Parts: sequence; structure tokens; C-alpha cells
Amino acid sequence: MPRKAATVARRPGRPSRADALLLRERILEAATDLFLLEGYGSTSIEAVSTRAGISKRTFYDRFDDKAALFAAVVHRIIEHIRPPASVPLLAGSSLPEILVRLAGLILGAALSPSALALHRLVNAEAVRFPELVKAVNSEGATREGIALISELLERQLPEAKLDSADRRFAAEQFLFLVIALPQRRAMGFGAPMSPAELDAWARQVVRLFLNGCRGLRE
Repeated sequence: MPRKAATVARRPGRPSRADALLLRERILEAATDLFLLEGYGSTSIEAVSTRAGISKRTFYDRFDDKAALFAAVVHRIIEHIRPPASVPLLAGSSLPEILVRLAGLILGAALSPSALALHRLVNAEAVRFPELVKAVNSEGATREGIALISELLERQLPEAKLDSADRRFAAEQFLFLVIALPQRRAMGFGAPMSPAELDAWARQVVRLFLNGCRGLRE
């Protein structure tokens, strides 16, 4: 009779990289839902672990504490609302066209449901939990936007003769002008803007911004 092949018992080991990434995503999805629905203070590690279907030990194998988890959630939200890598950020034949397109992309991200929910959460709980502001500020998306606009002004608006500090100041103001009022209205301080109103808003902001840049050194 032919001999049966020996059965070798497999020892449990570390999960594959793909399994580990799926598990991390499951934890972050559970945490995102709880943070945005229940708030930061009301969300416990135990609640996140239960919702994700894991043990607290498994959680602490991946995150040091709730602040580290929240920072990862912020990163996840921002990555999800970023335009895809295939979308050109600086498309257009003139500086006004480029800035109008960029303003539209910025508004699309800032007015997304997850971005608005995150903004509400941070505004509501930042006094009690300053780590929330730290997590948002450390993400770097705003710094990337400022650097992008500053470099654009250097290339496309040489006649304004802006130095690096002026370009950075102008870029910061551009982001504020684009986002502030539409975001407030989307959060209930007035009626949310329609797509047509947002398009007109972007064009008005760009016109005001460029006029301001040209007079900044005067």
C-alpha cells in the first residue's frame, strides 16, 4: 500500500502583510465611525475594539493609545478626500484658470461629509482634548497646499515681486478665503452654497486674491 504523506501541523504565526493591512483598516473604519458619531471623549478603546471585532490586546499591538488612533483616523480621512493622483492640481492655460480649478478641488475636499464631520468634532472637543488639534495640524495637508500655491505664484506672477514670506502669507490667505465662508454655511451658519454658487465664489476669490497679490508689495 502506498504510504500516506505525513501531515505537518502549521504553527500559528504573524499575519501576512495583506491581512495586517486589512485588520488595521477595519480598526480605523470602526474608530472613524465612533469618533464622528459619538465624539472623541465618548469613544473608548473598548468600544472601538468591540466594533472592530478584536481584543484590546490586538488593538494595543497596533496603536499606543487613543490619541495615536485619532491621528491615524485623521490621516485616513484626509487621504480619502484628496483628489486622486491622476487628477492634475495645476491644470489651466492661465494663472486665474489654474487657481479657479484649484479652488474647486479644495472646496470639494473641505465640504465633503467626512471633512465637515471632522471639523465639527475638533471644534467641539479641542478645548478638553488639545491632542485633536495637534493631530490635524501635524497631518500636513495645509502645509502642502501653502507650498503649492506659493511656488505657483513664484512661477506665474513674477511681476508682483513677492518674496518667500509674502508668497507664503498670500497662499495662507487664499486657502482661508476659499474655504471659510462655504464651510461655515455647510455647517449650518446660513444656507449651504449650490454648485453654481460655489463656482462663482471660487472665481470671485481668485479675482480678489490676484488683485491683492499685485498690491501686496506697494
